Formats: sequence, structure tokens, C-alpha cells
Amino acid sequence: MRVVRACRELGLPSVVVFSEADRESLAVRLADEAVCIGKGPATESYLKIERIIAAAELTRASAIHPGYGFLSENAHFAEVCAECNLIFIGPHARSIRTLGNKSAARTAMLAAGVSVIPGSDGVLHDAQEALRWASRLGYPVLLKAVSGGGGKGMRIVHNEAEMVSSFNMASQEAERAFSDGLLYLEKFQINPRHVEFQLMADRHGNVIHLGDRDCSLQRHHQKLVEETPCTALTAELREKMGETAISAAKAVDYVGAGTVEFLLSADGNYYFMEMNTRLQVEHPVTEMVTGADLVREQIRIALGDKLSWRQKDIRLRGHAIEVRINAEDPRRNFAPCPGKVTHYLPPGGPGVRVDSHLYSGYVIPPYYDSMLGKIIVHGANREQAIARSKNALRELQVEGVSTSRDFAMKLLALPQFISGDYHSGTVEELLPELLASLN
Repeated sequence: MRVVRACRELGLPSVVVFSEADRESLAVRLADEAVCIGKGPATESYLKIERIIAAAELTRASAIHPGYGFLSENAHFAEVCAECNLIFIGPHARSIRTLGNKSAARTAMLAAGVSVIPGSDGVLHDAQEALRWASRLGYPVLLKAVSGGGGKGMRIVHNEAEMVSSFNMASQEAERAFSDGLLYLEKFQINPRHVEFQLMADRHGNVIHLGDRDCSLQRHHQKLVEETPCTALTAELREKMGETAISAAKAVDYVGAGTVEFLLSADGNYYFMEMNTRLQVEHPVTEMVTGADLVREQIRIALGDKLSWRQKDIRLRGHAIEVRINAEDPRRNFAPCPGKVTHYLPPGGPGVRVDSHLYSGYVIPPYYDSMLGKIIVHGANREQAIARSKNALRELQVEGVSTSRDFAMKLLALPQFISGDYHSGTVEELLPELLASLN
């Protein structure tokens, strides 16, 4: 739906591919054309490259926007698009391949002079090699999947006794999730901030950043709430990190929208963690404070246009917060809750934006990510943004399925969040207390 709306603003017709489970999706209803490409499971539809290409040829499409899931960071898919004379609305396949392999990305960043988290020199061949690196770096360490993301294939290892079992579990999880069980190892950073920078680069050598986002409120490495600007950054540090992010993009000849993710320690040191070669779920907070339409710009760049802005044109105005709303029950260990939405009422008011595919009567399928939508709020300052976010969550009504709304309201009320003094471990530390308060 986000891409369909951007296409309409540009005067471009749009085609949505869908699975049988998504036949009643609002995106299918709103697009100019829609093509069914298979059954509900993603392996039988959204991950079938040949069916997506066939749909593009059938409808005489000239470009493909990969969204932010499934094949959005698949270098082979980008290559197939090029071979079929279809514009891939994203970076070059070679950039995706380099940055999609986190070990290769580390090597590229080191060559470019970008500070990375201390870790192994490349892929680990077995648990014994992991043990040798951990002994050299000191515990705790973090095992990470070379491919993929979303917290899968990651394990914190606190001591030598945990290594072998953690290595095997992380590798098996990565194999299931990404068909790639390779791992590497980093020194685990205790309670850092997770700060990312939005980048945009065109095919003419221009690269800019559009400010930062703090994504530190997480559970199991899954982002829950994002805000911009980050309360932990001074103007000087923000400028320095932004320049580093641009250097990272230039090191891999990056084109399109991308996000460089950093870990920021309490002493102000920051380290490159990874670069996402796609549009991020949390991109709306950047749009709210900059006034930029990132999806529209993605499409323009893919069509060969120059960036609409220079770095001096980017100004951050006010404060924005995004809260993710998922179809899951926090009271039952966040179990997914597919089913029929019997009633849906989105919030409104000044500075409130809702990105969602929901409507009353919609049936949430069981096959995909449980996110139902995002509540994005802008305020003149952080205090107003928090107040408006709380009001928006109070107004939101979703009936028929359990959602994470009440849990999100508890997060916004945390003293640590209100003060801006939180980190990537805050939610995990307070989780028992947060869940108890829901009962």
C-alpha cells in the first residue's frame, strides 16, 4: 500500500502480486492491477522469483519494488530483474551481496576505515574456532548468522560451557530461516543504544543521510518502538555518525534507500553493525521529521533521476515516534493471533499517521509476520510526540484478535523511555514487570 500510494503520486500505474491467503488484502483492492502468484505459504508464492517475473511480464510492468520483506535483500532476485530488463527499485546486486553477508560487510567496512565491533576474521568453521575467538575477545560474545536478520541465528554466549550448544542452535536456526547456517562472532556489547541512519544515494554519485533513528526498545532483537532524533546524540556526534554512514555507503557503491545500523556505547563510541539494503519498516519517522517521501524518492532514483536534495537541505523538525502493532498476545508469550478482525478504528488527530492494511472484516492469515500496522506520531518536541502517541494508542481499536497495543502503552509509560535514558536491553530487563502489569 505504501508503494501503491507513492506510484499514484508520480502518476504511475501499479501492480500488486499476492498469495491466495492475501486475496482480500487492502493492497490488492487499491492497486491498479493484482496478480495471484501462489498459495499462502511464502515458499509457494512470495519467494517464487519466476512467478513474480512472470506477473511483471504478463502486466507489462517496467520495474519491481521489493518492499521490505521476502526477496527485498536477495541479490539473485536483483540480478534476475536486470536479466529480464526490469528495473529493480533498490541497490545493485553486488552491493546487496556484499552487505547481505555480514562477515563480508565487516571486511568492506574495515577496508573503508569504518569502525566495527571487535570480532572474528570472517566466517567460523566450527564451534572450536568460535571458542578460540571468544577466548581472545573475552566473554560475553555474540554469535550471529552471516545472512538474514530479524534476530534469527543469534545467541549470546556468556562462558565457554555454553559455546557448543549455542553454536549449534544458532547455526540450525539460521539454516532454517535463511538456508545458510554460517556464523561469525562479535564481542557482545552490554546495554548499547541501537542507532541507525537513513541514507539515500542516486546513480550519479550523490549520497546523503536523512538523520538518525533510535531503535533500542526491542524484544528478542525485534524492534518495538522507534523514534527520531535519538536522545543520546549531540549535534556533533550526529554529524560524525552521519558522515560515517555515508562513507559506508560509498565503500560499496550504494544506490537507493539504505540504513546503516550502529551500536552506540555509553561512552559515546559507536560501531558499524550492519547495513540494510532496503526500505526499513521504521522509515515513516524519518519522513515525519524531514518532510521527505522516501518511497517516491526510491522510485525516482531507480528511474535514473538525481536526488531531490543535497545534505544542506535536510533539516530535522520536531520529534517523531513509531509504535508497531502486532497480532500477538503478550500474555501468552507473544503468541501470534491470526483471525478475523471484527472491528477496526484507527486513531486520528494532529500529527498522527497510521500505516496499516487493516479494515473491519479482514482475516489475518497465519503465514506471515504478525505486524498489523504502525502508529506514527509527530510533535513539535519529544514531550508532545509522547503525549500524542499515548493518545493515539488509546484511540486505536482492533477487535476479534489479540494485539500488542496494551503492551505498547506500557512501553511508552516506562520512566526510562520518558527520560530518554534507555538501551537495547531495557525491555528484556523489565519484561516480567511489564507483563505482570498487563494482568
